[in-house]
Amino acid sequence: MRKWKHGIYLLAALGMLVYALPRLELSGAWTAATVFGIMWSALAMLVIAANLRALASDRERERRRIAAIRRQQAYSREQAAARRRSARRGG
Repeated sequence: MRKWKHGIYLLAALGMLVYALPRLELSGAWTAATVFGIMWSALAMLVIAANLRALASDRERERRRIAAIRRQQAYSREQAAARRRSARRGG
């Protein structure tokens, strides 16, 4: 599976966040450094959340479920078309 790469990305983002947080200026007046620190931290947390979601999700099961829904929709359309053809023939 490809989940190992999300684990590596997650660890890298956590490492960068742990390394940078003590060095970022996050309190005080709204200076450019404070805004940068807050935005950088938010982006790092977004990357962490995305990789956690990728690790937690079951993509293959989701793909099979969507394929089953599409097959059911195609079957329903086929049945409706058959009923219309039958009605036109007077059947």
